[in-house]
Amino acid sequence: MKIAIIILNWNGKTLLEQFLPSVVKHSNNATIYVADNASTDDSINFVKTNFPTVKIIQNNKNYGFAKGYNVALKNIETDIFCLLNNDVKVTHGWLNSVTEIFNNESNTVAIQPKILDFRRKDYFEYAGAAGGFIDKYGYPYCRGRIFNTIEKDNGQFDDNSKIFWASGACFFIRKEIFNKLNGFDESFFAHMEEIDLCWRINNLGYDVKYTFQSTVYHVGGATLKNTNPKKTYLNFRNSLFSLMKNADGTILTLIFSRLLLDGIAAIKFLFELKPRHTLAILQSHFSFYKHLPTLLKQRKSNFSKKKYYNKASIVSLYFLNKKRTYNSL
Repeated sequence: MKIAIIILNWNGKTLLEQFLPSVVKHSNNATIYVADNASTDDSINFVKTNFPTVKIIQNNKNYGFAKGYNVALKNIETDIFCLLNNDVKVTHGWLNSVTEIFNNESNTVAIQPKILDFRRKDYFEYAGAAGGFIDKYGYPYCRGRIFNTIEKDNGQFDDNSKIFWASGACFFIRKEIFNKLNGFDESFFAHMEEIDLCWRINNLGYDVKYTFQSTVYHVGGATLKNTNPKKTYLNFRNSLFSLMKNADGTILTLIFSRLLLDGIAAIKFLFELKPRHTLAILQSHFSFYKHLPTLLKQRKSNFSKKKYYNKASIVSLYFLNKKRTYNSL
């Protein structure tokens, strides 16, 4: 089984200097690519000079995460894509269990490893932790991370188990399925596109898995930090996009409830003296309304059964019932 590791990069020379060596060292049986989104720094020359075995794909503009990968993956011949952030350190044997699961489980089409924090290596990392889920309103959370509460890794998620979504920080997927689903939704640009893709995978009846036997360390926020209102905008908007496209049930009731909850979040940001984040949520809603006709067409064309993984509200469980860890839910 052939694996292609594709690292999407935009002006990330410093990150490549720090993290690409671990990928090259621990990925002997894979082909490594750097897909560059028209960087203006010296990223490409650095890779060519220092890592001649790494292949270069040069996109002609910064397409963001979604289209950047869609364009880069078109001409790669492989069985498995590994989409890897440029701020991830991998470890010895990180591909072994992933390969074994793909070989033995034909219905498993996407996998993520255990993702720990590069800065605090005994804690899970925000973007994925030990595998992702969504609640009834489309809000994402993880085993090991609910909202901004991060759990310490005490072995509580040392299992290989089914999850709802795999993190885009380190995302393995069968090429056949990626192409069948037409890849990422390019309207997302960045953030949440892996959740949307995994939702479509689940709707087709395939499995997404987490394996604890593969560990990587992620810096997180290296390209766009959590304090950036643009990240707030993309996260809220894209979550609404995915909910409208993929959710089952009475969609208008769900969307109305979700918009109300977003409004509460906007007020919360205002009380926290973060008005730019409040504005970002409002802008995300206006963008959602603007794209609604397209989203309805996408929903209608989704012929497969739509389903949720969790019918509860993570907002209620976390803020009202004070459930701070995954195993307490």
